[in-house]
Amino acid sequence: MFDFWQGAENLPVYAFMIRATIVYVYIFLIVKVLGQRSMSSIDALDFIFGVVIGDILGEPLTDGELPLAGPAAAAAMTAGLHLSLSVLALKTPRFRRIIEDEPIILMKHGKILHKELRKAKITLEAFLMDLRQNSASDLSEVDYAILEMNGAISVIKKSSYETVTLNDMQKNVPSKGYTSVLIEDGQIIEANVKKFGTLDWLREQVHQRGFANPKQIFLMTIDESGQIYVSPK
Repeated sequence: MFDFWQGAENLPVYAFMIRATIVYVYIFLIVKVLGQRSMSSIDALDFIFGVVIGDILGEPLTDGELPLAGPAAAAAMTAGLHLSLSVLALKTPRFRRIIEDEPIILMKHGKILHKELRKAKITLEAFLMDLRQNSASDLSEVDYAILEMNGAISVIKKSSYETVTLNDMQKNVPSKGYTSVLIEDGQIIEANVKKFGTLDWLREQVHQRGFANPKQIFLMTIDESGQIYVSPK
């Protein structure tokens, strides 16, 4: 009855499906416990965690003779170590420097530091590609380029090439804030509507924009300044 957990020589197909479901939910819960940070970027700790978890829980999914209890316990231990190291790095700056790489300045005051490029094992072609991906194809506009701990390159442009903001132009514009979905695929999101008005208010907004009813709207949003966006079906 519990062959999907204990393992058997001729494990039926439905047992593999049960195992896959258990492992999927199990990894999902582990990731939720570790927090969103583990999914935002891949640093050394996160890479090791992903590889080890995949190796531990991947084999029982394909080999029906292996019991699931051992790999599940090993995965839990790995997740515990990963979480402990992350918390320790958060609370202990000296330990953080051991497991997390320091940012490397690759370009300073418009000058490419070729020694730092070699240190980071980045070719000039790859460096130029990263600059282009940061909308900095003109090297004369770049003040600093920094290799971050997650492997991404951040670009700081010279002040004269920064984008002009409304604050620079001394114009006061109300903040748009967070955008809330009022209608999604023809369905009214009542919880969000109540933050801004009533259902009658929503229907009035729908009619003002030339729609007979919400079912004709694919997406309708509103920001904190009251600006409404509508995309019809």
